[in-house]
Amino acid sequence: MSLHLVPIRFRDAAAYVAMWHRHHPAPVGMVFAVGAADDEGVLRGVAIVGRPVARHLDNGQTLEVTRTATDGTANANSLLYGAAWRAAKALGYTRLITYTQAGETGASLRAAGWRVIAERPARPGWSVPSRPRTPTGTEWIPRTLWEATA
Repeated sequence: MSLHLVPIRFRDAAAYVAMWHRHHPAPVGMVFAVGAADDEGVLRGVAIVGRPVARHLDNGQTLEVTRTATDGTANANSLLYGAAWRAAKALGYTRLITYTQAGETGASLRAAGWRVIAERPARPGWSVPSRPRTPTGTEWIPRTLWEATA
């Protein structure tokens, strides 16, 4: 099966993430999104790219792949990660990051030329008295920070 990139609206990308993502809902916003479709035009995966979730990384030059989701089609995730970096660079951004959770291999990221830049320890959650948050089920899971390379 051959895959190609397709434009996708946020509403459709968010619906795809809601259907196929293993552990997170769709993000609330984006800078851009891209889809991967097969030869028949069937959508096989999406990537949503937005401002970095961590405020200290939001420097105006950095974007974050906040979600990718596929239906399991081989190479769809790698195609999307590579496309996200090319698009971010074309828009003038100098850095693109994303995270994986412990237990995820990062094979798609490595195949797209990304590299590990940090291992983040598990956190008990993001809720603090000044900003209470509802648990999402991903607390206490270590994460790996990845960066796209030129």
